[in-house]
Amino acid sequence: MATPHRTQRPDALTLEVVELFGEVVARFHADYEEAAADHALTGAQARLLSLLSLEPLPMRKLAQRLKCEPSNVTGIVDRLESRGLVERRPDPADRRVKLAAATPEGRRVASSLREGLHFAREPLAGLSAQEQLALRDLLHRMLNA
Repeated sequence: MATPHRTQRPDALTLEVVELFGEVVARFHADYEEAAADHALTGAQARLLSLLSLEPLPMRKLAQRLKCEPSNVTGIVDRLESRGLVERRPDPADRRVKLAAATPEGRRVASSLREGLHFAREPLAGLSAQEQLALRDLLHRMLNA
């Protein structure tokens, strides 16, 4: 998707919102890395395991979602597989394709990872349900723009 070229400089409010997004992302990543470390996982291993806890995926799709090379995904899956958190299985739609899937233990660890993310939980709890819905809807709108 091409982004339109803008010649107009962003206004002060837009710049402030962009800076706030940057701070939110940095804090989220730090919290995610800490939650991953609590399970002796790297951030990349935790992200991959979280994706696989939702659905089995082919290696190529995992690489696209993680924005990395397929060879990196293979290494991450190998390490998670050696710990019993992930398994490889043939794709029922195309047996030539291998799917990576979270094992029951992998799904348990992924759930524990999500529960271990503390950043934003307290601030979000301080918002009303209506404010949380508005924030959710605005974020969806931004992501779908």
